[in-house]
Amino acid sequence: MLSRNDIRTIKSLEQKKFRIETGLFAAEGHRLVNDLLGHFHCVLAAATDEWIAENRNIKADRVECVSRDELRKASLMQNPQDVLALFRIPQYSTSLSKAASEGLVLALDDIQDPGNLGTIVRIADWFGIRDVFCSTGTADIYNPKSVQATMGAIARVRLHYMDLAAELESMPCSIPVYGTLLDGTDMYTKELTANGVIVMGNEGNGISRRIRDRVSEKLYIPSWPQGAETSESLNVAVATAIVCSEFRRRFRA
Repeated sequence: MLSRNDIRTIKSLEQKKFRIETGLFAAEGHRLVNDLLGHFHCVLAAATDEWIAENRNIKADRVECVSRDELRKASLMQNPQDVLALFRIPQYSTSLSKAASEGLVLALDDIQDPGNLGTIVRIADWFGIRDVFCSTGTADIYNPKSVQATMGAIARVRLHYMDLAAELESMPCSIPVYGTLLDGTDMYTKELTANGVIVMGNEGNGISRRIRDRVSEKLYIPSWPQGAETSESLNVAVATAIVCSEFRRRFRA
């Protein structure tokens, strides 16, 4: 059974300030929760008796058997599922320079939409990108909407928040910094590297001026056919998938 205090705590996690205060984030649904259980410290799992019966070896500080009505009262979703869990927010430590010298990383410049952010993390997971570096203006990955949109990818992809412009400026010039820009070179004709930084910009404004100045390799995703009337731009998550796919295709062997 969940207490009133439990429900207040869960509901408060919709707000970033309470996620920071408590060091907790919420996840819902058996597939997502099961993905996260082996990777993050679970402090509370509230679930139906059917779910608990199927997951007897769950590792959590507390396991509470609850009714579906209790789950509806506590849930942060419109359509609650059979389990809700609270996890400790993990702490990661690596530098942009180190990660980008060893492989491919994503850098997100003020991505605002939680759904876009979660989808980008899912894309990173699909293409084997293990570190994503975010500006402080980027949406919080532990926002419930972002968590759900990752579909469990946050179990395998590490997110780091920082002064992204300053971090890029301090990075050695030998590490390539790619960015998608309208004045870029057709990415299908451009030489790419197996390591470096791929910068993806804000949904409305693109890559900010200070970060754009640090982009050493400008990429353009061409529309088809050339010169035809088409949409003004691509959704940032879609663009991320296209760029990551081309990088991985080049070095598939």
